[in-house]
Formats: sequence, C-alpha cells, structure tokens
Amino acid sequence: MLRWRIILGTALISTLVGLGWLDWYVAETHGMAGTVMLPVILLLAALASGEVLWLLEGRQLRPLAWVVYGGNLLIVGSNAVAIYWKDYPVDCPVGKLGWPLLALAIGVLMAFVGEMRRYEKPGGVIVNVALSVFSMCYVGLLLSFVIHLRLVGGMTALAAMLVAVKMCDMGAYATGRLIGRHKMAPVLSPGKTIEGAIGGVVFACASTCGLLYWLGLNPIWPNWGKWIVFAAVMAVVGILGDLSESLFKRDMGRKDSSAYLPGFGGFLDLLDSILIAAPVAYLLWVALMMW
Repeated sequence: MLRWRIILGTALISTLVGLGWLDWYVAETHGMAGTVMLPVILLLAALASGEVLWLLEGRQLRPLAWVVYGGNLLIVGSNAVAIYWKDYPVDCPVGKLGWPLLALAIGVLMAFVGEMRRYEKPGGVIVNVALSVFSMCYVGLLLSFVIHLRLVGGMTALAAMLVAVKMCDMGAYATGRLIGRHKMAPVLSPGKTIEGAIGGVVFACASTCGLLYWLGLNPIWPNWGKWIVFAAVMAVVGILGDLSESLFKRDMGRKDSSAYLPGFGGFLDLLDSILIAAPVAYLLWVALMMW
C-alpha cells in the first residue's frame, strides 16, 4: 500500500505541476490567469459533491443531489467573472469574491425550492436544506478561495499553499511511522501522532522555503521569517482540515470518502486539507500584501 501511495502521489503531484505550468503559460501569453484552473476546479467540485452525498447516505441522509451538484458548480463557475471580465470595475459593490457568495445565496434558494417540490409530510426538510447548504459551503465556497488565491498571489501563492499543506501531510505520515508514539486524535484519526504533526510542520516549512527560494524572492516577503510563518500556519490548518473530514467520515460511519484513489481514498480525502487551508492562505496572503 505504501508503494502504491508513493506512485499515485507522484503521479498526482506531476499532474498538478503540469497544470500549474500550463495555467501560468496561458496567463503570461494571453493575460488570463486561472483559465486552466477553472475547469479543473469545476471537475473536482463535481467529484467532491458526489463523495459528500455518498458519505451522507451512510446515515440515510439524502439532500437533493441536483441541488448539491448544481449549487457547487454554480458557485465555482461564478469565479469566471473574476477571470474573464477584463474591464471589471474597481468600484463594483459585488467585488470579485462576492460572486461566489451570490451563487451560494442562489444555491440556498434552490435547496428550498427543491424541498418544496418533494414535500409530502413534516420532518426532514430543515435537515435536508441544512445539509445542502453545508455541502455547498464545504465544497464550492471553499474551493473558490483556491481560485482567488491564484488571482491575488499568482502561481507563487498557490504553489506555496499546496506545497506547505501536502508536504506537511507527507512529512507527518513519514515521521509518524518512524517515531510516532503519542496519539493526537485517537478517536477521530488513530494513525495521527503528535510527533508526526511536528515533523509535518517542519517538512512544510523547509519545503515551502525551498520552493520560494527556487522561484526567486517575492517582494512582498522580504525575509525568511514570513515564509516560515506562512508555511507553519498552512501546515497547522491543513492538519485541522484533515481532522475535519475525519470527523465527517466518522460521524457518517465511513472509512474513506470513496475508493477512486487506492491508498488515498477519494478526491475529498485529497482535498480535505486544501479546503480549510485555502481561505486562510488567501487571508494571510492579502494581509501580507497590505503589510
């Protein structure tokens, strides 16, 4: 299983690097950052939506599938405004990040309309609406921050976030297997250890600093200390994102979000740490730009 994880992990990282380079190339040649990323995120949103619905079925919870799929695709798709509207007015009251929020509001309305259509007797309506909204917030809204991190900080910001989060995951796994003794969350995730988490943070900081050094010093970060802070925060919130999905799976009585990726579980298992890290990375990057 470890060998398969390494092979599949290498393939996934290589694919991400290739897509990232292609997105950067299109941005440099045609001035449209995020053009390649948007369809990829749309595909991931669709796959993650299906896995969320499957997890909920573990407890016989069935929000309307078309609402969850449609809402998430609408939310992620709304980011096309920020990508393709060249002359977007600076003083627009919506703001570029406001379009996903408007799409989420439409998704909430879709959830209510859908429940109205299938209503037969009292009980379950509020739960279904709440689960639909949760699914749209967890998948569509959080994935939107990945796109906006790319637009605000370029590929440097996105690459730094991905490297920090995923190298923390790999470092925690390796360190935990070697010297892990003290369980961090024995009920939620028995395999995670405190030693592994510390090792993951160290891996994340070293890898992110190495990446940013290789890419060249970014003018908004004049010293190594800010790089290390960014990487450490990303590592910590990435671990929290992983534990958040573990909480979700345990509550639904599932081990993995799906069996699409042997050794990893499902696409949601790969995205869990990124979903929570993306809005924090966006906020931190914007704060550092204003600093």
